[in-house]
Amino acid sequence: MRRSIPNTLALAIALAAAGCSSLHQNGLQIASDAAGAANIKSIEFTGTGRWYQFGQAPNPDLPWPPFDVKGYTADINYDTASARVQIARLQVVEPGRNRPAPVEQKADQYVSGNNAWNVATAGNAAVTAQPAAVEERAAEIWATPHGFFKAALANHAESKNIANGSEVSFSVGGKYRYVGTINAKHQLETVKTWIDNPVLGDTLVETRYSDYKAFDGGQFPSHIVRTQGGFPVLDLNVTAVKANPAVDIAAPAEALKPAAVAVAVNKLADGVYYLTGGTHHSVAIEQLNHIVLVEAPLNEERSQALIAKLQEIIPNKPIKYLVNTHAHFDHSGGLRTFVDAGATIVTHQPNQAYYEKVWANPHSINPDRLEKSKKTASFTSFAGKQVLSDGKRNIEIHSLTGNSHNDAFVAVYLPKEKILIEADAYTPPAANATAPTSVNPYSLNLYENIQKLKLDVGQIAALHGPRVVTLADLRSAIGITKASR
Repeated sequence: MRRSIPNTLALAIALAAAGCSSLHQNGLQIASDAAGAANIKSIEFTGTGRWYQFGQAPNPDLPWPPFDVKGYTADINYDTASARVQIARLQVVEPGRNRPAPVEQKADQYVSGNNAWNVATAGNAAVTAQPAAVEERAAEIWATPHGFFKAALANHAESKNIANGSEVSFSVGGKYRYVGTINAKHQLETVKTWIDNPVLGDTLVETRYSDYKAFDGGQFPSHIVRTQGGFPVLDLNVTAVKANPAVDIAAPAEALKPAAVAVAVNKLADGVYYLTGGTHHSVAIEQLNHIVLVEAPLNEERSQALIAKLQEIIPNKPIKYLVNTHAHFDHSGGLRTFVDAGATIVTHQPNQAYYEKVWANPHSINPDRLEKSKKTASFTSFAGKQVLSDGKRNIEIHSLTGNSHNDAFVAVYLPKEKILIEADAYTPPAANATAPTSVNPYSLNLYENIQKLKLDVGQIAALHGPRVVTLADLRSAIGITKASR
């Protein structure tokens, strides 16, 4: 199921612009004029500051991890509702967290109408469709000062007086709500809007603008702070602004038709299935009267595809348990679908309270199955070790202690089959890939946990990566040439 943003907004803006002379000179119109919005068809702004990785907090109570941004450029075409954002960033080394050696990341992100995509910044510049990013990237367009004023005028915004200014609110397509505050200087100070997130539901995105400065087309803030899900995602010091640059963004063919959600099956042992077919994997384990599934990543679409595939390969057995490795959004975005399907969520103890809290949020923008059924989640939460047994096959779930990737992190071990299932601690490279130049501390910690727990590992089914590997591959990746026990 693809989410869509109403494509009529650009047309509505054009119609509103044609009739601007008939509008009353109210606070909104004065602010729009001060910003020069009517004369701005496109804009480019650049800056430096910090970017934060949404949904990847190492602990549910902590902010999103910070990255230093040495270059940020946003190009926006308001008439075509399209944008390109380029970022050069480097992860900040946080005190007390042993992370991989920082490597500069370069992002090249696009949106145009109902399509979003990324372009690889190295190699063959491959295009990757990003349908789940359309809402967020479109919201970033209409939350800019010029975009907000254009959209407000096009969508019959309502205004009311508040202390030291006015509040302006409107809806786009009857689905996406925007609320902005304009100060006594006729400057846009804040914009609130809400987008859908598979974990958080209706998620507040708030942008704050300050330190306005004049540029060749009007006024623009020199400081932008955006929060999402309660924590910062961007803190930008704007260093340059260009009015009406050439911004011609057309969606490539790869973005127009994203690949269908597919689940490929690789049998690892009798009753053990490695479910791949995308960027994130799962493992299904058959027990006497039911199925245990390890990981529900990404979103409801992925979970629905997993459920359909399990009905095909293990018919007539319910999914009784869903084992969640950690709370990062790309590994927990499909959990709600399995709650609706009646599965018990098995997770590390600190995560239960977090899920219960955030799953109580409304999911009104894009209602999922759980929003419609209103079922109550069932949990088995633990610390240390948990065993799921049917009397014939044991499934061990172990905490990965001391891993800086996440504070409530687990791996799954099948003692009979000698299979270890893990996510993010070790991502095997392609068989012919160049060896890394430094040791990943997450992988080293995984090996230390395996040794401490005395696990006899034959295969490692990583929940990222192109292949199943052996313990020897893990040892090689961390620079250990032979077993230490």
